[in-house]
Amino acid sequence: MTEALRLEGVSKAYGNVQAVHPIDLTVQRAAIYGLLGPNGAGKTTMIRMIMDIIKPDTGRITLLGESDPEHRRDRIGYLPEERGIYRKMKVRDLLVYLAQLRSVPGREARTRADQWLERFSLDDRAEDKIESLSKGNAQKVQFIATVLHEPEAVILDEPFSGFDPVNVDLVKSILLELREKGMTIIFSTHQMETVEKLCDSICLIHQGKKVLDGPLTEVKSERGTVSSGSVPRRPA
Repeated sequence: MTEALRLEGVSKAYGNVQAVHPIDLTVQRAAIYGLLGPNGAGKTTMIRMIMDIIKPDTGRITLLGESDPEHRRDRIGYLPEERGIYRKMKVRDLLVYLAQLRSVPGREARTRADQWLERFSLDDRAEDKIESLSKGNAQKVQFIATVLHEPEAVILDEPFSGFDPVNVDLVKSILLELREKGMTIIFSTHQMETVEKLCDSICLIHQGKKVLDGPLTEVKSERGTVSSGSVPRRPA
């Protein structure tokens, strides 16, 4: 199977507000896919439907070959837009606990946690409580928790929010490494520069509608520069 994600006619409305109009899209495995659009475009609503946090009004979602969310939970990593982790727990204990929830044995979880903490220069904070960390360091811990169980796919909602430029570059390099290892990465952003540096394919969303999607090289050659804050004109 080459597809990691397929949306067929997926839509969501809140009262009279159509947050996401019926949308179809496909994401290939072992690729980085960007959901691009301004704030309020519908990106987070799409991600929450993909993660089964909210149910779509119409359509079908297939992720990693499964339409039943219960059959794929341990195979996915998720970083929500609203950050939140157990602030009273110690850093390493939290990471090991979350990895064990995803079926990683305790000893292996601890080894992986220590490796990732060293990668993010947090090895000296392993015994500190989450509440003692800066916002940026807490964000690092949550990112580690997202990938620690080595999922087949990760879904990241504005993953670079809260990071300084040095750590943004570190996370970008890690995402590229994970793709090379076969992981599928889907993330939302409003920054075209980030998309151009990372993505194999993109979907541009505007007012809940898919404006375009496809391989980044094809989109750029056909449309020229794509901005998240404007809608590219369709060819005559």
